[in-house]
Amino acid sequence: MVLGLDGEFGLTNSTSAESIERGIRTAIDEINRAGGVLGGRALDLVTREHRSISARGIKNIRELATIPDLVAVFGGRFSPVVIEQLPVLEETRTLFLAPWSSADAIIDNGMQPNYIFRLSLRDSLAMPFLLGHARSRELSRVGLLLTNTAWGRSNLDAANRYFADNPTPVSVATAWYNWRDRTLIDKYQALAKAGAQAIVLVANDDEAAVLVREVAALPAEKRLPILSHWGVTGGDFTGQAGPALHEVDFSVIQTVSLFNAPADRLAPVLETTKRLFGLSRIEEIEAPVGFVHAYDLTHILARAIDLAGTTDRVAVRDALERVENYPGLVKTYARPFTPERHEALSEKELLMARFTRDGVLVPIE
Repeated sequence: MVLGLDGEFGLTNSTSAESIERGIRTAIDEINRAGGVLGGRALDLVTREHRSISARGIKNIRELATIPDLVAVFGGRFSPVVIEQLPVLEETRTLFLAPWSSADAIIDNGMQPNYIFRLSLRDSLAMPFLLGHARSRELSRVGLLLTNTAWGRSNLDAANRYFADNPTPVSVATAWYNWRDRTLIDKYQALAKAGAQAIVLVANDDEAAVLVREVAALPAEKRLPILSHWGVTGGDFTGQAGPALHEVDFSVIQTVSLFNAPADRLAPVLETTKRLFGLSRIEEIEAPVGFVHAYDLTHILARAIDLAGTTDRVAVRDALERVENYPGLVKTYARPFTPERHEALSEKELLMARFTRDGVLVPIE
């Protein structure tokens, strides 16, 4: 019985796909050692890489969908790739599980029935939380610095809905950058000149590291706080930013911290990761949200397979909406999914975190 993973393997500096894979493999190991699914059938994982290129991702879905006994495909970090894959997922009726990508359109896709399920952040939750954090810090004027992609536009839509309903903070301006831009300081300075007291950043690790290095080079009084979406945690952001990171007030949204996980649930997981990957400490797990989300999703999927009593993807899709009471690492899920809700997480799970000097992401509170 096969699970698929289509991720950004091979992308320079990226750690997200590898983290998702480790989460899936950790859960598969536990499931198989406990007897598998459907009375003794083992789960296996096959992987494909798209390197953040949508055309490759589409090709990979078509290939994975033809594998006999394929039950579901897990996706990677990049929302624009997943959004481009949606028509093929619908056409092939391929069950797709999203453990990272956050654009609203991934779930709000118009499919009837909907074959996409997400255990991850959602931009319409992320942006209000980031802006609410700015308000709690009495940062009443913010500038939005967004990637010029579907992910960036998804966040702008979410921010505009927030601004329409809340008096503070207000947006002084929005600046856009392109993937692989080698400098962002002109955009940053334009937002600062417009009166921003903080920057709300939607970026992945490469561009965010460029920005941090450039901001750290400014005089201290010119360095605005940066409140970041979580794309930065999917690669070697701390390595690329270097010592400059600790010269900037930089915080990032997360859905979970393993430092907050119940000890009785975490201990056996770390025993498995030590045996499989040589990782025995929380601090050693890179891109932790990818690992944790994929781990919980795999266990929920296994329960759905048993509930369906078959590997038929239509039946498993229906069963995912009926799984109950799974005690996961993120939380205990009373109903991870329902026919009306294919989002497993809510605003209740959100938190802000910072990087320590050792590069470990820890909750602010």
